[in-house]
Amino acid sequence: MKNLLLIAYLDLKESIRAKWFIVYSLVFGGMIALFFIAGVTQSQVMGFSGLSRLLLMYIQVTIVILPIFILITTVRSISGDRDTHILEYMLSFPISLKQYYWGKILGRFITVFLPVFFAMVFAIIYGVFIGADIPWDIFILYTGLLFSLTSAFLGIAFFISSFVKTSEIALGISFFIWIFLLAFLDIALISLMMQNRFDESLIITIALLNPMEIFRVAAISLFDPSLTVMGPVAFYILDTFKQTIFVLISIAYPIILGLVFAFLGYFIFAKKDLV
Repeated sequence: MKNLLLIAYLDLKESIRAKWFIVYSLVFGGMIALFFIAGVTQSQVMGFSGLSRLLLMYIQVTIVILPIFILITTVRSISGDRDTHILEYMLSFPISLKQYYWGKILGRFITVFLPVFFAMVFAIIYGVFIGADIPWDIFILYTGLLFSLTSAFLGIAFFISSFVKTSEIALGISFFIWIFLLAFLDIALISLMMQNRFDESLIITIALLNPMEIFRVAAISLFDPSLTVMGPVAFYILDTFKQTIFVLISIAYPIILGLVFAFLGYFIFAKKDLV
């Protein structure tokens, strides 16, 4: 356990020194600051105003930005150490493969999750300072959703990094996965639905297997419980799940998915040639 925490600490220090971490933190912190400057907390849309609307806008933007940031900054964790021979150097010490792998995951999770979380904490602190109503229920649920989304894409990134030998290929694969989950999957499902080759419930179920899609639907359900913006799809979701159960599934499923990919990545990493 001591070696695992040491690896996590070293990865955390390396990430903080890197320029990408500064950009990463400024993107999310600057996003919150920009919303305050733009007067988002002073406007009202669909009955939501103040910090509730600010957190709503923040979570909608995060759906797109967070996965690609996690993928491109994490997918080179192992492959980058292999390219620079750091992996060979680290394993020359009395450190096991398990300690190295899970230590890297722990350190990188702290690095990618805390800036996103602290941006929301900053919004809450500012809201307390100006005397605004604090939507603690939405804050807690959004924290859970961000935690689960981070877990899912962190596991996917380490899975890719475990079998790809060069950083360039790892970046290419990660970018393709992000594009596929963001756009191409929905386009493919819409075309299938138009051709009526499959049952609509099957198509919707496949769509919800996408961690970005289930994250988006859960975030929408927090301010629009009837899911009116989603059209006929809402009837299938609401008839199948209660809102509370659906939100819990939306938090649990990406975490499980991330753990599955992380363990698959570890098995590949432990079995294949390391250098």
